Amino acid sequence: MAAPHPDQRYVTALLNNDAALIDEVYKSCARQVRSYICFNNGTEDDAADIFQEALIDIYHQAKNKGLQLSCPFNAFLFLVCKRKWLNELKKRSVIPVTNSTDDLLHASEDTFAQADEMEAQNEQNSKFMAAFEKLGDRCKEIIQWSMQGEAQEKVAEAMGVTYGYLRKKKSECMASLIKLVQQ
Repeated sequence: MAAPHPDQRYVTALLNNDAALIDEVYKSCARQVRSYICFNNGTEDDAADIFQEALIDIYHQAKNKGLQLSCPFNAFLFLVCKRKWLNELKKRSVIPVTNSTDDLLHASEDTFAQADEMEAQNEQNSKFMAAFEKLGDRCKEIIQWSMQGEAQEKVAEAMGVTYGYLRKKKSECMASLIKLVQQ
């Protein structure tokens, strides 16, 4: 079996009730979980409950089943929270719930691969947003309009420019964005 991920220290912190490291977990992970749950029909209270329940579930998994991380803790915790929230949404809509707590925490290679993939996606999103913020206001506006799926003719009309100008400017803006992301 491979050596545990360096973030295993957070699992150990849960087991030992290490307040400083647990506080670090809250500071580094809670906002992402809150954003996800609030964006997906939940409230901040729902997010706090799910986050707390996920930490408790991870604690029990570590204590009773010897959980060994092979991926970053925050990605694993987010994945557990995401699954718990989806399960909660199913319960609320009276759809039969199929996942038990053990299923939610089943730490298979697939789960760790999904967590790694999510971590990579988060890094890509951060790079994209940092690059996007470096663009000029006009480019930002054009890209935002384009991402909403509106027909380019309507976007051009709403922005008060010609269709040809919009297409050329959008192409230039996207090229600039790609160049910034690749740097």
